[in-house]
Amino acid sequence: MIYLKTSEGIKLMKKAGEIAAGALEAAGKAIKPGVSTLYIDKVIYDYIKSKNARPACLGYNDFPASSCISVNNEVIHGIPSRKTVIKDGDIVSVDIVTNYQGFHGDTTKTFAVGNISDEAKKLLDVTKKALELGIEKAIAGNRVGDISNAIQSYVEANGFSIVREYVGHGIGKKMHEEPSVPNFGSPGQGKKLEPGMTIAIEPMVNMGARQVKTLDDGWTVVTKDGKYSAHFEHTVAITDTGPIILTLL
Repeated sequence: MIYLKTSEGIKLMKKAGEIAAGALEAAGKAIKPGVSTLYIDKVIYDYIKSKNARPACLGYNDFPASSCISVNNEVIHGIPSRKTVIKDGDIVSVDIVTNYQGFHGDTTKTFAVGNISDEAKKLLDVTKKALELGIEKAIAGNRVGDISNAIQSYVEANGFSIVREYVGHGIGKKMHEEPSVPNFGSPGQGKKLEPGMTIAIEPMVNMGARQVKTLDDGWTVVTKDGKYSAHFEHTVAITDTGPIILTLL
């Protein structure tokens, strides 16, 4: 079932989104060579708590941390660890979900650490642009497939591949709601977008093949070929006047 939000609900989601965006900014400042992903997660936890919100990932299906931090060939759901230490040339995806007064904000950015390769830089640029193109299609009267196709077309035209096992989603009082928002598909297909819908749009883009696998920890998803993967995400409200990004400072 798709839950349409009231203006008050969207205001609370915007607050949740602002806190998530602030935590993401704090994480970005903390990311540098020699720092562990566990330290970055602590920075995120402290920031969220300081804003009278809570990290929604912590304890979600027993997830043990406040954020998902995925490095290089890790696609999503990387578990922050003292053993994972950031190095020059890494790319680091930080996925943060906050809960503020019962509403959620969900955002992700992949950060470049020091001197990354030209291909890695292109991967980040293409993934970020694909998110922007998807958001442009998040218009009342369009369908989910219009978002999906905009993302897929741009990514594949640039020689990269789209992860298909994991997709964007509705969001609100729950972290994951209907509808699913795939990053691949055909225009004019899928659920019709209506004012009051709130969705998380999140392209996950691989440098090599699209196939992925889950590690033995039960969470961390990696590329099968070991090549880098990037992930960008915003929470977006569908309105009569166009999409509103809720996860901005």
